[in-house]
Amino acid sequence: MLTKKQRELLLFINDRIKETGVSPSFDEMKEALDLASKSGIHRLITALEERGFLRRLAHRARALEVLKLPESVIPMQAGRTPFRPSVVEGSNAQTSSGSRRAAMPRGTMIPVMGRIAAGTAIDAIEHETRRVAAPDDGLDPDTHYALEVQGESMINAGILDGDVVILKKTETAQSGDIVVALINDETATLKRFRKKGGSIALEAANPAFGTQIFGPDHVKIQGKLVALVRRYH
Repeated sequence: MLTKKQRELLLFINDRIKETGVSPSFDEMKEALDLASKSGIHRLITALEERGFLRRLAHRARALEVLKLPESVIPMQAGRTPFRPSVVEGSNAQTSSGSRRAAMPRGTMIPVMGRIAAGTAIDAIEHETRRVAAPDDGLDPDTHYALEVQGESMINAGILDGDVVILKKTETAQSGDIVVALINDETATLKRFRKKGGSIALEAANPAFGTQIFGPDHVKIQGKLVALVRRYH
């Protein structure tokens, strides 16, 4: 699963090579992705190399080769195995063999409204980017929405980087619920909600990340996790 920036860079490089026969410069890539420095481009290219999407050609300046594109932009060919969707339901989702999984129906489509951080908070709920098939007929697009997860702070709750979480729109939560929390009306994050006396704790599910404590006026609930969609090759 590629991050949004990794995908954007890969497609930009591929398009430029098709148009000109030469890969773009680092300055062109930085400008196209609206990044502050070229070091961010170096990190993205390294990540794409590690995932087998790009290869740097030795002893040649500005020489990148696109080895493959994401499945979602490759036309399905006869005999090609498609992604097999899998769904992990409930706010206590786990990735163990005991997970509750179900085949994804092709009925109701839930809007994906951007990305949500499971780690450092980022902006979320921006605008609809696509739609995902609801894993349950009871999920209404008028009362539910989806976000793509970025980060690893919830991995011990079975929520991985690149997963799509489906949330019920609500402004309230019970202690222990996994929620989208808006902090100081500025940034949103996906965390487990806890009431700690007169304060609110937003707990990660990864020991590498700490718990954040806020006064009740600094946190607004924007949704509660009800399902998770994961795709496999």
